[in-house]
Amino acid sequence: MKKFVNIITVAVCALFLITASVSAGKVSAEGKSVYLGGQPFGVRFYNDGLIVVELEEFFDGTQNVCPAKKAGLKVNDIIKEVNRIPVRTNEDLQNAAVNCEGKPISFIIERDGDRKEIVITPQKNNMGVYLLGAWIRDSCAGIGTISFYDKDKNYFAALGHGICDNDTSALLPLGSAEIVKANISSVTKSVDGKAGSLNGYFGDETIGTLTENTPLGIYGEPNSGMLDSSKEIEIADYSEIEKGEAEIYTTIDGENAACYTAEITKLCNADESSNENFVISHCLQNKQSVKFSINSAFFIEMCYNKCKKIIKSNKKACT
Repeated sequence: MKKFVNIITVAVCALFLITASVSAGKVSAEGKSVYLGGQPFGVRFYNDGLIVVELEEFFDGTQNVCPAKKAGLKVNDIIKEVNRIPVRTNEDLQNAAVNCEGKPISFIIERDGDRKEIVITPQKNNMGVYLLGAWIRDSCAGIGTISFYDKDKNYFAALGHGICDNDTSALLPLGSAEIVKANISSVTKSVDGKAGSLNGYFGDETIGTLTENTPLGIYGEPNSGMLDSSKEIEIADYSEIEKGEAEIYTTIDGENAACYTAEITKLCNADESSNENFVISHCLQNKQSVKFSINSAFFIEMCYNKCKKIIKSNKKACT
């Protein structure tokens, strides 16, 4: 049985954003095995609250104003309640502002893990509509790659980093999310300073639900035995990593993972605080060069996982 490495790292820009990391509470290396991933999936993600992605002035007929900024609202704030009523959608907030009749509105927001109250008085724009001057987002969608499936505990992981807002890069608060099958149709290569991506489309079949969105990746529960037909592999300790040949499993076309040979050319993390573990280069499939290098990978001798990239932002709204 092949092994993979139980390590913690972060994604680095290469041809794709490459995964890394296992939550200590999820998988321990000693005597543990899981099912190999590499398959793509789609996620429809709904926030727990409304994230502020931009503050913008508007013209009130005399001057440019931004009531939200004036009251102290900031980008990445998460709006939880409006006038003591929970808000879930952009429309909830838009209706509260439009119908306020110029009266102050109480907001309960979450900022850096703390809750606080902010009072904002919407102002009319030059069309006579009450606005706050804030762009908000309530949901998103994207494609990721399964890292592994733990049959004993019935959960799957897609590791590297969490699902973040594509305007602010803030980790999105999970309200609810469904996982669906996905099909990869093309690859966008990286350039210096900008990661590439896997591009695809969602299928109709729902295969699970998301339960955690963390800085190190996402976790979820499958609707049925996920990846039971995949290879079962034992987790290796970091001390077993050596430079040399390795294999990477991922999907760059369709929905079935393929194996790519690679070479671990450098071991990087000299201490536990390092966020880079090793460098992989010269990936091949059937002896055809894919021509990319990877800083920081998750599995040794078996698995690859692309970090999730938000490819569609749903219902970004200005109010």
